[in-house]
Amino acid sequence: MGQYEGLRALYVNTSLKRESVDSHTGLLLGASAAIMEKQGVEVDHVYLLEHQVPPGVYPDMTEHGWDRDDWPSIWERVKAADILVVGTPLWLGEESSVCRVLIERLYAMSGNLNDKGQSIYYGKVGGCVVTGNEDGIKHAAMTIGYALSHLGYTIPPQADCGWIGEAGPGPSYGDETDDGGRVGFDNEFTQRNTTIMTWNLMHLASILKANPIPNEGNDRNAWAAGARFDFENPEYRS
Repeated sequence: MGQYEGLRALYVNTSLKRESVDSHTGLLLGASAAIMEKQGVEVDHVYLLEHQVPPGVYPDMTEHGWDRDDWPSIWERVKAADILVVGTPLWLGEESSVCRVLIERLYAMSGNLNDKGQSIYYGKVGGCVVTGNEDGIKHAAMTIGYALSHLGYTIPPQADCGWIGEAGPGPSYGDETDDGGRVGFDNEFTQRNTTIMTWNLMHLASILKANPIPNEGNDRNAWAAGARFDFENPEYRS
């Protein structure tokens, strides 16, 4: 069995296709997930557009005018995961609109605290997978990585990977070629970065599970109770 048993990972695909069939982003997410499964990580997958998840920054949007909101059930899967991997295609150099909805809904839960008074996302790690046939992998990774970090996720080194084709219209990751191959599957840069990202996510998740982030200075309950640094009269000590 793998050395990372006990860890849980959630892969969220924010492709714009209505159903997950033939998702190019899903293929690369699956490659990363296969590495984790081989190491004993329990892996879960969510294809966001197969659910009704309205935009918004509240935990349940049915309380704000929407007839249906599947986010509360998805949230339980997010909460259970030690590792979150966000997958998105590129459009005009940006992550998908569905990805932005995911980030909004993750933000909606950021007021929840763990038993140490920290953000509910403390102790979890995050990364992202980006695909497309235009430039923008690093830009989208920068945006997603910052959002996850701001919410409380810990971002390992080199926690992003992706594939893009040549400039201009062309095949997408996993499309079949004339000789029976699959586009991007032999790309060493993509293979290397996907492998590094996946292992670093597992490494850091394992470290944080065994050694949680101390709550000194980041306990929101203590802050609310008045345990605050006096910024008006700071004392500097060598």
